[in-house]
Amino acid sequence: MKQLKSRSQDLRSLFENNITIEYVAEPLKAVSADAQVTEVLSWMQLQDFDVVGVESGDSISGYVERSTLMLANSGKCSDYQRVFNTKELVAISTPLIKLLPILQQTPRLFVLDCNQVTGIITCGDLQKAPVRMLLFGLVTLLEMNLLRLVRLYYPQDCWQKVLKPERLEAAQKLWRESRERNEATDLLDYLQFCDKRDLVLNQPELFQQLGLKSKRSGERFLKLAEHLRNQLAHAQNLVSGSSWTELISLAEAMEKLLIRCEEVE
Repeated sequence: MKQLKSRSQDLRSLFENNITIEYVAEPLKAVSADAQVTEVLSWMQLQDFDVVGVESGDSISGYVERSTLMLANSGKCSDYQRVFNTKELVAISTPLIKLLPILQQTPRLFVLDCNQVTGIITCGDLQKAPVRMLLFGLVTLLEMNLLRLVRLYYPQDCWQKVLKPERLEAAQKLWRESRERNEATDLLDYLQFCDKRDLVLNQPELFQQLGLKSKRSGERFLKLAEHLRNQLAHAQNLVSGSSWTELISLAEAMEKLLIRCEEVE
C-alpha cells in the first residue's frame, strides 16, 4: 500500500509561510495618558481587562496593569505607565508556529504593526482555531507515523498476535462495518491511537531511535498526546487539568518525536 508523504517540515512550512500571529492577536484597547486612574480601573474591571495601552498623541506609548491601578488611590494613568520592553514585543508578521515557545516565557506579548503597538496576545488566545489547527496537524502527523512504524516493524500482519484480543476485535468490527459499506481498506487502518502506541512501544529497539527513555515514559508521553488529540477533536479547553506551560512543552516534544519517527526507515 502506498504511503502518504506527509512530513513535519510540510506542516512547519505551511504555518511559517501562510499563517502568522495576526490571526490570533486581539486589538489593544487604550486610554489617554491623562485619564484618571479611578475611572480607568472601573472600566477595566467592567471589561475584565488585565492590561490596557496608554496613548500619548497618536500612538500607544506604554501600558498599565489593572493590578497596579488597584493599589493606586489617585492620579493619572501616565503616573503608572510601563514602557514596552523589547522582550514583550512581537512583529505582526511573526509565524504562528514560533509563537508557542515565546509565550512560554512571558504571560503576554504586544503586537507591532509598522512600528506601532496595535495588538496583544495572551496564552488564552492559544485556544483559537489557527493554534488548534497547528496542534491537530502535529498530533495527526504523529499518529500517521506511528502507523507507518507498525507497518514497518510488523510485516505480514504479525501485529495481530501482539495486540490485546479486545483491541483486535474492536478494529475488526470497524473493518467489517466498512466492508459492508464497500469502504474497507487495510485492517491496520482501523487501529486507534492507543493501539498504534502499544504496538510501537512493544519494539524495544525503537526506544533509542525515537529518543524515548523507556516503555513506561513513552506510554505516558503518548497518552498525553492522545488526550490532546481528543480535546482538539471535541473543541474542549486545551488546558483543562494542565497548564499552558505544559501544553507548549508537549507540543514541542511532539514535534521532536515526529521528526525522529520520520527518520526511521
